[in-house]
Amino acid sequence: MSRSIRSLVILIVLAFTGFEKLQAQDTLKTDELVLIGDTLIAADGSDKKTEEPFMRKHDPRKATIRSAIIPGWGQVYNKKYWKVPIVYTAIGIPVGTFIYNKTWYDRTREAAKMIAAGDTANYVNRVHPQLHFFFANPNYNPRLLQYRNEFRKNMDYSVLITLAMWGLNIIDATVDAHLKEFDVSDDLSLYVKPSFDAMNMSPGLTLVLRIK
Repeated sequence: MSRSIRSLVILIVLAFTGFEKLQAQDTLKTDELVLIGDTLIAADGSDKKTEEPFMRKHDPRKATIRSAIIPGWGQVYNKKYWKVPIVYTAIGIPVGTFIYNKTWYDRTREAAKMIAAGDTANYVNRVHPQLHFFFANPNYNPRLLQYRNEFRKNMDYSVLITLAMWGLNIIDATVDAHLKEFDVSDDLSLYVKPSFDAMNMSPGLTLVLRIK
């Protein structure tokens, strides 16, 4: 074979190899479609333009931000719809507790101010019926103050629990979004495979975890 022919053959091989590498980088195959650039080639040979990025990944950052803005929104983004009622129950209970304690804190505080100032006229129409006892028995005013302080403390606890549940809602959505990228399909398999120890010249068994 002459030198010129040999050089031509080498150039053709190199060109073909480079084209194959370029094609491999720009081609994505699936069971039914082949993506070349922004064009999908179907199994029947037809093609169509992709209108959005192919195989867009699940974004944990979006789940985190959405759950931080509105509880349960991140779970909806993760398609874990069954978690939404749990999220709203976990947050709704301390919110309801806060409203209850705030209502009674305001009532007991106003009643305590009236008794301390001696403004007990027409208290029947000005305070809640369950607090009339303290106006009829002024000696129990310390107990009224104790109730007021308890409601105030329960309000603070309710705020802390609400913030904690809100935070757990964010953490749950973020973790779920990250786990979306893990392969939990039937292609995962665990089996025992026979092996041979060359150093000890003895057969054995190997536990193999296959992840496709």
